[in-house]
Amino acid sequence: MPKTRKQKEELVQKLKEDFNNLKAAVFTNYQGLTVGELDELRELLRKEGVKYSVVKTNLARIAAKDTELKNIEIPDIKKPLAIAFGLQDEVAAAKIISKFAKEHKKPEVLFGVLEGRAISAQEVASLAKLPSRDELLAKFVGTIKAPISGFVNVLAGNIRGLINVLNSLKEQKDKQAS
Repeated sequence: MPKTRKQKEELVQKLKEDFNNLKAAVFTNYQGLTVGELDELRELLRKEGVKYSVVKTNLARIAAKDTELKNIEIPDIKKPLAIAFGLQDEVAAAKIISKFAKEHKKPEVLFGVLEGRAISAQEVASLAKLPSRDELLAKFVGTIKAPISGFVNVLAGNIRGLINVLNSLKEQKDKQAS
C-alpha cells in the first residue's frame, strides 16, 4: 500500500533529523537479503548505536537538501536503498556492514558520508578497517598507564628487596637462636 503524502513528509522529517545528527552514514543496496538476515543486521547495528533504515532514494534526496548534506549528490539509485546512520561512532556502521557483507555476500555498499562529504565504497571499506572509538580509547589509556605502571613496579621492587633482606636477617637470627 502506497504511503500517503503526510506519511512521506513525516519520513522526510525523520531523515532530516538523522542526517543532521550523524557522524557517518553508509548507503547500501540490501536487495538479496532475507528478512531474517536483515533483522540480524539491524540487531548488530543497533547494539553499536547505528540506525538502519530502508528509504526511497527520492525521499533521501529531498531530506538531504535541507541539511548539512545539501552539497552531497545522492545518485538516482534504481536499487533498494538502506542507510546506516552512525550516530555515535564514525566507523561502527562501516565495520559492521563490511563484516556482515563478507559473511553473507550482501548488502552491497554503494557509498558513504563522513564529515559532511561523500566517500566511495572503497573508502567505506578502508574506514571499516580503522579501529573503533572504544579501541582507540583503550589503546590511549594503555599508553598513558604504561609509564605509571613501570614507575610503580620500580618502587615496588625496592620494597620487595627490603622485605627480602629483612626475611633473610630473620632467618639468620632464627638459625642462630636454635
